Amino acid sequence: MDTLQNMRVFAQVVEAGSFTGAAQRLNTTTAYASRAISDLEAHLRTRLLNRTTRRIALTEAGERYLQRCEQILAYVEEAEAEAGDAHARPSGRLKVHAMASFGQHYVVPAIGRYQQRYPEVQVELTLAQRVPDLLDEGYDVALVLAAALPDSGFVSQRLGAAYSIACASPAYLARRGVPKRPADLAGHVCLQMVSPVSPASQWQFLGPGGTETIELGAATFQVNVAEAQAVAVREGMGIGLLPLYSAMQWLRSGELVWVLPEYKSQEMNVFAVYPSRQYLDAKIRTWVELLREQMPATLGQDEAELGRYARV
Repeated sequence: MDTLQNMRVFAQVVEAGSFTGAAQRLNTTTAYASRAISDLEAHLRTRLLNRTTRRIALTEAGERYLQRCEQILAYVEEAEAEAGDAHARPSGRLKVHAMASFGQHYVVPAIGRYQQRYPEVQVELTLAQRVPDLLDEGYDVALVLAAALPDSGFVSQRLGAAYSIACASPAYLARRGVPKRPADLAGHVCLQMVSPVSPASQWQFLGPGGTETIELGAATFQVNVAEAQAVAVREGMGIGLLPLYSAMQWLRSGELVWVLPEYKSQEMNVFAVYPSRQYLDAKIRTWVELLREQMPATLGQDEAELGRYARV
């Protein structure tokens, strides 16, 4: 028995004053309306309506039950309207996860632009060097850097690509010389970064001759955050692979130099990942739309600017 539907029929019968009138309002039959009330009374083991051939009247128990039904039906209508509004109008809390450095450089500014459009959305951003479990941890969208995504059943949108470049400080290069090709790194101090997307002890370069893999020796310095790696490189501690977005401001200031400018490393696709496409909440839909609209251009701007920093 559909108790909630029978409550609706009961309220309509009382308001219309007859089974026929209620059936017309509900676009159903008089027999269905009569059976719904009989089923409800049998379920409650209480008579709700006194019936004659000409009229119906509420019993005392029916009056009390009608008050509760009206309250419950009002709550249900309110809940349905609120849920339906979530599909149509962005509002509420949006939980976003992103890789730490990428999120700091690209996702935070994107959130600022998003909230200018949709001020009723409160964004909760988590930055961490890992790929989250969207369902268990309750994230709406994750920004993931990976060569490819595993088959998870989630929905993904590719937003572009990001990669790393080899950088060093001018002082280090003046002291140790400038490597001309990846093999020359064997004579340099290579600072290693622990990452969920690539091994720290192996650098892979893509250049004019294709792919070259360099096995690194024992690490003199190892860290898991790109910003900390950038500090070490600026301090002249060695050569480090830095994500382009972490290196750009220091290339602009001249505190870092791009070495091996014909090569790039650790190229990764940038994906927006979310649990489902069906009945997508408006805040998720509009956030992904903004990322698809703006992220490729933002990534492309940094790549276009990089050329001016190639060391001759």
